[in-house]
Amino acid sequence: MNKVSVIIRREYLTRVRKKSFIIMTLLAPLLMASLVVIMPLMMLSGDKDLKKIAVIQDNTTEFQNVIPDTRNEDFVYLSGTDINDMIKTFDTAGYYGVLYISPRALNNPIIYSKKQPDIALLDHISSSLEKDIEKKKLQEYNIQNLDSILKQIRTNVNPVTKLVDEAGGTTETSTGIAMALAYIGGFLMYMLVFMFGAQVMRGVIEEKVSRVVEVIVSSVKPVQLMMGKIIGVALVGLTQFMIWVILTMGAVAVLKTTILRKTNMTEITQNITQNVMAENQTPAQATASQTAQISPEMAEFSKLFDNAMNQNWTLIILSFIFYFITGYLLYASVFAAIGSAVDNETETQQFMLPVTIPIILGLIVAMGTMQNPDSPIAFWFSLIPLTSPIVMMARIPFGVPAWQIILSMGLMIVTFLAFVWMAAKIYRTGILMYGKKASWKEMWKWLRYSG
Repeated sequence: MNKVSVIIRREYLTRVRKKSFIIMTLLAPLLMASLVVIMPLMMLSGDKDLKKIAVIQDNTTEFQNVIPDTRNEDFVYLSGTDINDMIKTFDTAGYYGVLYISPRALNNPIIYSKKQPDIALLDHISSSLEKDIEKKKLQEYNIQNLDSILKQIRTNVNPVTKLVDEAGGTTETSTGIAMALAYIGGFLMYMLVFMFGAQVMRGVIEEKVSRVVEVIVSSVKPVQLMMGKIIGVALVGLTQFMIWVILTMGAVAVLKTTILRKTNMTEITQNITQNVMAENQTPAQATASQTAQISPEMAEFSKLFDNAMNQNWTLIILSFIFYFITGYLLYASVFAAIGSAVDNETETQQFMLPVTIPIILGLIVAMGTMQNPDSPIAFWFSLIPLTSPIVMMARIPFGVPAWQIILSMGLMIVTFLAFVWMAAKIYRTGILMYGKKASWKEMWKWLRYSG
């Protein structure tokens, strides 16, 4: 055991002292903080440039002024203008695009533009036209006071998600946040397992090619060498991940304090109370006065941030550590076996495809899991050990029954132990074999060798 610890220490210190490790460890939290804070803020702020859009109708004024202007779009209705002439000159006339509405094709208005229109603009145009067309259809029924009725019944619905725990308590969450965590968790698991597993394979090949392994195995058993290398690299991955978690939390906290200082609900509540007492305002007036100072984007982003903090981070982080360790040990043992069977990295290509297919397949299923986390394919792939580290991490932010997580973890433990045992039998034979190209058939013989 002392010899294995020496190998673990060597592998660990060699890698954590590299400049690439230090740079990636420091830069990754900044990238993660950007995803958590800056990217949602950019999506909420949107494009601030005013877009002028010319609206041309086909010999009719039926849809005059039906599309209301927004903060970023100004719709200019033109009459007596030929659409073919306007298409050629709208850019020089200062228009972002031209919207052409024809009574013969109401369901398919055409927007001409030099740039691809954003989805918000298209949704605004389609929803406005849909409401006006529905209104005109209702008018055919000669309903009195139709405009007043439509105004009274117009309603905006924004569902709020609240999870209920076993004690009956509720916590407000966000499906969008869960989808983001599913994507980040699945992709990060895929990247780390593949990256550190490949490091083990390259390290085995380098030692075998340089003949250093012949000196090492004179003092330690090949299996001890393999396990020392695998565990050493695993500790490197865990060290990097834990540093990422700590630095990311710190960076997010600093950015939240800097960007959202005015949206702190405690401060708002205190200010409302002061306004009520000092200026003799009603609570409703004080609330309106205080919240008017906060931009809608900041208020919405503050809500998203709070929802993100309501996630079960303890379960997410502990699950990630477990699935990284077991998933890494499973794949790293296979990579180590492949590295011991070849003389150079070029020869690994014939063995890599069967190994990488389950990892890539798991990533593809994880991306689909964000749309339907409880689908049969997501369920089974989160239990199959070759794909469960990636797929289960994509499902956990949406809530997974405890029995499924326990079953998945149990299968992972049994499978990675079996893979490590098989890889050790291949490693002990292949690590000292030179000049002969290995095949799957040859590795099967090594696996069955009992000497």
